[in-house]
Amino acid sequence: MLKRMFVSPDPGRLRLRSGLRAVLGIGLAVVVCALAGHSLVAAVTGGLAALLALFTVLDATVRDQAITTALLPAAGFPVLALAAGLHDHPLARDAAFLAVMGLGVYARRWGPRGHSLGMFAFMAFFTTQFLHTLPGQLPELYSAVALSLLASSTVRFGLWCYERRLPAAAVPTPATGRGLARVTTRQAIQATVGGALALTAGLLLSEQRWYWAVGATWWVFVNTASRGETLVRGFRRVLGTLIGIPIGLAVVVPLHGAAVPSAVVVAIGVFGIFYTAAVSYTWMVFSVTVMAGTLYGLLGVLDPALLMLRLTETGAGALGAMLAVLLVLPVTTHATTDAWIQRALRCVHACTAEAAARLSGSTTAGPATRIAELEALLGRVRLSLAPLVHPLSPLRARKARAGQVLALLDTCAREVRGLASVAADPEASHDARLAAACWRVEASVEALTAPDRPQRAGVPGIPPHQTGAEPALAHLHGLERALAELAAPLHSDPRAPLIGV
Repeated sequence: MLKRMFVSPDPGRLRLRSGLRAVLGIGLAVVVCALAGHSLVAAVTGGLAALLALFTVLDATVRDQAITTALLPAAGFPVLALAAGLHDHPLARDAAFLAVMGLGVYARRWGPRGHSLGMFAFMAFFTTQFLHTLPGQLPELYSAVALSLLASSTVRFGLWCYERRLPAAAVPTPATGRGLARVTTRQAIQATVGGALALTAGLLLSEQRWYWAVGATWWVFVNTASRGETLVRGFRRVLGTLIGIPIGLAVVVPLHGAAVPSAVVVAIGVFGIFYTAAVSYTWMVFSVTVMAGTLYGLLGVLDPALLMLRLTETGAGALGAMLAVLLVLPVTTHATTDAWIQRALRCVHACTAEAAARLSGSTTAGPATRIAELEALLGRVRLSLAPLVHPLSPLRARKARAGQVLALLDTCAREVRGLASVAADPEASHDARLAAACWRVEASVEALTAPDRPQRAGVPGIPPHQTGAEPALAHLHGLERALAELAAPLHSDPRAPLIGV
C-alpha cells in the first residue's frame, strides 16, 4: 500500500497540484470564516463544505464544475434546515436521513453533477449530527458555507485553475437501463437498506455517535458499481480507520487542542485525502481518520474511547453495506467488468482511428480527448477488477486471468499513447501500411467485443514486426499483439466467467 501511494505515477503532477490547491482553498475558507467572526463550529462546517466542493465536483469542463459548485447550496441548505429541525425527533430524523441517503445515490443517474449534489446533500445532514446543529445556528452556518464555497472557488477557478490548460476531463458513466436494470436505482435501494441496518447497529452502539455507522455505509457506496467493488471498499475503509486511529492518537493527543499545530495536522490530512484518493482508498481513509481526530481535539471531545467507538461504528456501517449488496438486488462483478472492458476496447479503436486520420493529413482529427477517455475507462476497469486482484482473493485462477487482462489493457494504452505522440509530430507522414494496420485493429476489437463472440475466438493475423518500420507502425503492431493476447482471457467458458464473485 505504501508503494501504491508514493510510487504510483502522477502524470502532470495532477495529484500533487490537487492536494496543494485543496490545502490553500480550504485554508482560505476557514480564515475567511474566522475573519467574519464565525464560531469554531461554523468554521468547521465551512471548511467541510469547501473540502466537499473541491473533492466531489468532477464535471468534464471547468465551466460545468463552476455551475455545479454554485448549485451546491441549493442541495445543502434545505437539508441543513431539515436535519436541524428534526434534532429532537429521532424517528423522523432517522427516516429523513435514510431518504436523503437513497435520493443522494439515485441522483448519480444524472452523471457527475447529480453525484456531487447528492453527496453534498447527504454530508449536510451528516454534518448537523456531527456538530449537533440546532435551528438557531442555521443563519451562521449558511453564511459560513456560502463564504467557504466562495473562497475555495476563488482558488479553484481563479488563482490556480490548472485544468484550463488541459483537455476536458473524461468522466465515464455506467451503462444505463430502465427500472431495476439501472445500476443507480439498485444502488439507491441497496444504500437505503444498508443505511437502515447501519443506523440500527449504530444506535445500539451509541445513541450519541450512531451517525458514524450510516456515514461509513454511504462512503462505501461512493464510486462503486458492483457487489465485488463494494465488498473490497468496505474492507479498505475499516483497514484505513484501524490504521488511522492509533497514529491519530499519537499525533493529536499531545497537541491538547492547540490551534496552530492542530491546523497543521488538518492541512496534512487534507493533502493526504486529495493526493491518495486516486491510488489508495485505504490511505485516503487513513487521512480522513487522522483529520477527524484532530477536529475532535479542537472541539475538546477527543479521547481514545471515542476513537474506538468510531472504529466499531465504521465496522458496523461497512457490514451493513456488504449485507445490502450481497442480499438486495445484487449487481454482479462479472456483468459490470465486462461492460467496462468492452467500452475500453472500443475506445482503443477510436484512439487508433483518430491518430491514423491525423497521420493521413487530417487537421481536425486529434486523439488527445480519446486518450483522456481511455485513461478514465481503464481506471474504472481497475476498480471493477479490484475484488479479483485483491491479495486476499481466494479465486486464484480468476485472479491470474484478471491480472493478465489488466496488464494487456495497460499495454494497449501505452501503445496508443505512443501512436498519438507520433501523430502529433508535424513531420510524420502517411504510410499506406497504416490504414491496413488500423483495419486489423478494428477487426480485432470487433472480435473481442462482439455479443456472440465464440469461445477463444482468434483475431486477424498479425504480420511480423518489420525491422526499421516507422514508429507509428511499431506502435500499431504492438497494439495488435496485445489485442490478440486478450482473446484467451476474455473468451472464457461462460460457465467459468473471467469475473465473478
